[in-house]
Order: sequence, then structure tokens, then C-alpha cells
Amino acid sequence: MRKMTLRDLDPRGKRVLVRVDYNVPLDKQGKITDDARIRGSLPTLNFLLERECSIVLMSHLGRPKGKPEPKYSLKPAAERLSELLSRPVELAATVVGPDVEEQASWLTAGQLLMLENLRFHPGEEANDDALAKQLAGLAEIYVNDAFGAAHRAHASTAAVARHLPAVAGFLMEKEIDYLSRVTEKPERPFVAILGGAKVSDKIGVIDNLGKVADKLLIGGAMAFTFFKAQGAEVGDSLLEADKVAQAGVLLERFGDKLVLPVDIVIAAEPKVGVAVRTVAWNAIPAGQKGLDIGPETVALFSKALAGARTVVWNGPMGVFEVPEFAEGTRQVARLVAGSGGTTVIGGGDSAAAIGQLGFADRVSHVSTGGGASLEFLEGLELPGVAALNDRKS
Repeated sequence: MRKMTLRDLDPRGKRVLVRVDYNVPLDKQGKITDDARIRGSLPTLNFLLERECSIVLMSHLGRPKGKPEPKYSLKPAAERLSELLSRPVELAATVVGPDVEEQASWLTAGQLLMLENLRFHPGEEANDDALAKQLAGLAEIYVNDAFGAAHRAHASTAAVARHLPAVAGFLMEKEIDYLSRVTEKPERPFVAILGGAKVSDKIGVIDNLGKVADKLLIGGAMAFTFFKAQGAEVGDSLLEADKVAQAGVLLERFGDKLVLPVDIVIAAEPKVGVAVRTVAWNAIPAGQKGLDIGPETVALFSKALAGARTVVWNGPMGVFEVPEFAEGTRQVARLVAGSGGTTVIGGGDSAAAIGQLGFADRVSHVSTGGGASLEFLEGLELPGVAALNDRKS
């Protein structure tokens, strides 16, 4: 890794400002439904606590638009982290200010203070340097362990790194390590599987990975834009008409490297109990929506994955939240988990699917960042990574 990490300095006894990604899902009662991102930060936090550091934590949650909203308070995250660490985690009432500065100044070895939701302050998303200076004033070292927010140039991910020694935490390091293996020097054969609803979200990824991968397997609703580019009718399936021409360019550019579905599970609507049937990719009738890949496509994908030494998967194969359209995603998850090589799951829906289907412990790495992992796979520079100190050669 070209950026400095916690291993490159001695934080012993220092006060450390740690950017984490505790943007976790909450139910209607405000209870956390998936604490994976909180658990993902534990190696970094335990490393610091073992070295008698005091810790100031900061994160965002949801989209509160620059002002306090109680439903987006980080209180549930502070309580859950306290449980996981078996020690108190104090929650500040605000993001910055005299009271927060005083709280931070009183921290002793092994104590943790969590700032309130960064997005309660308008300067966070504006990448405001004045806010960054206030945040930096709370500590002596800055650690970014929030890969899920690394694609945002915000005060807590970019500007703050100008004011303190800035290094990557262990989760950030792990994310960059695995995603770099995929994009830079993958062990071959290398197969990429891309799904999800919109081809517009993945055009850059297809274009970038197409230069590196041996095969690109395309599923999900994005496949219908490729079908349309080949002259097929897609019924009432989700279609990005303004991306058909670009899909055609990708088909021409990558040829046989792009593997598209050959059969599709269709229905009138994606709901439980609806009548379903499977048809050929170019035989979707009017009034029907394509909602999953069919068994012949699973077999085709299985053949393409045979012997793969590197696999990256981003995006479900269908509307996996509805049982009638979950089989394609389930079978792809099974194939990826059983591939035997380095297997990297992109964040977002792919991470949710692999977890729900019980295969998370059978893959090499499940990314904690949906948008960040996509941009990394697209070959874009992530502001939160670029801002960290370079490792000296």
C-alpha cells in the first residue's frame, strides 16, 4: 500500500481522531439492524486502546442536510460500540465547539468520545477547512478507517488530513489491498460479475474491468439495456434508453469477454405470489418484466467461473428481496463462495445478499463501501485515500 497506515507510526499514549463509517441501517424504532460496519472498525480501535491511546470518533449517519435531526443521532452507534468494546463510549452533544473541546481535553488512556453526526454541521459536506481545523484540534493523529465514505471529499475525510499526521486504519488498508488485487495484478483467470438495476452506475466499471478481466458476467436489470442494444424487445423490463448506444459500444469493444444472460425469469410485477415463468433473453413479451436470471444463465455463468482464481462481484442478479426472484442471486453467491480463489464482494446490495444468503464467511472480502468500491473498481481516485500521507520509499 502506497499510503501510510497505523503500522507506520507510534500512536502510544496519544489522542487519536478516528473517522469511522457508522452509517448503519436503523429500523423504525431506531435500532441497528446490521452492525457490520461498527464491527469492522474494531481492529483499529483495539490496536489504539492496547497502546493506551484516547480516541475521538467521528462519523456521519443518513442525510440530515447540515442541521441536527434526532432520528439521525449517533446514539445507537455509540451504545452498540460500547457493548462491543465492553467500555463506555461517551457521545458529545454536538460536532465541534467549546464543550466538545473540553470533553476531548479530559480524555485519558483508554477513553472514547464519539462526536455527534458530522452531517449535523453544514461544513462537513462542504469540505470546509474551518471545520476541519476544529476537528484536527481535538487530537494529535488522524486515522481514516471509513472506506465507505472515502469517495467523498468532506471535511472529515479530506480537509482534516491537511492539519494532522494522516494514516489509514486497518479496515481502510484491507479494503484498498483487496480491491487493488482485483484492479492491478489479479491472479488469473479473473472473472468479474456485475449486476444491479442501472447500467449507468456500472458503465465506468465495465469499461475499466473489461481491460483487466478475462470474463465479465452481466446480470440484473442492467442486462436489458444490453439486450436492447442487440435489437431485442424487453417488454416492461427496466431499461435505460439513453444508455443503449453506450451498451452497444461496450459490446463491440469487449466482444466475447462480455457474457450476457440467455434466459430470464419474468412476471407482471416483482411481488410475492405473482405468476412467474422463464423465457429466452430475446423473448420477453409486452406487459412482463424481467426480474431474475434463469437456470440456463446460471449454468453459463458456472462454466465461465470454472477455475477462476480471482472473482469480484458487484450487484445482484435480480430482485433478490422477493423470494420468487432470488434464485439467480443465490446461485451466483454459491458459485462465488465455492470458487476457491480470491473472492471480493462489492458493497451495497451485493454485501447484503451474500450476508442474507449465508455465504459471507466463505469469501475473501466483503467490502463495507458500496459507492466507494464502485469508484475504486472504475479506476477513480478516492479523495479520502488521496488525502492520506504517502509512505516514504
